[in-house]
Amino acid sequence: MNQKDTRTIRCTECGTKNRIPMDKAGAYAKCGKCSSPLDTSDLLNRSTIIVTDDNFASKVLKSPIPVLLDCWAPWCGPCKIIGPIMEELAEEYYGKVRVCKLNVDENPATASRFKTRNIPTMLIFDNGELKDTIIGAVPKQQIASRISYFFL
Repeated sequence: MNQKDTRTIRCTECGTKNRIPMDKAGAYAKCGKCSSPLDTSDLLNRSTIIVTDDNFASKVLKSPIPVLLDCWAPWCGPCKIIGPIMEELAEEYYGKVRVCKLNVDENPATASRFKTRNIPTMLIFDNGELKDTIIGAVPKQQIASRISYFFL
């Protein structure tokens, strides 16, 4: 099996990394260590995922793959610049990194939890831990570089 044809997801029960063939993405899979079911549906997602205060834990903290979370607001000019970049990154990193968006006006609990005072702010998570923060409308290459530093 070619490495390009696989993706790695983390078991949300035991934390073990499991390699999944892309032709099995979206199908039933189980952890090689603890036999818990693995959610492979993210491996097929090519667009950003909306995160709210209510689903933050399941979409970000318990994600089986790393997460790039864009904290934004609809009235923010720089956020409008970053929006299309997030869509491009979701397409480019599909199956490797979950790209999410959090509207800070509609979800103040999560925004304040991570002290999001400036927007846009991008938060990078892995295994439920905040790994890095990027503040401001930075070039796509800079965001991709930070993702690559941690995960690729």
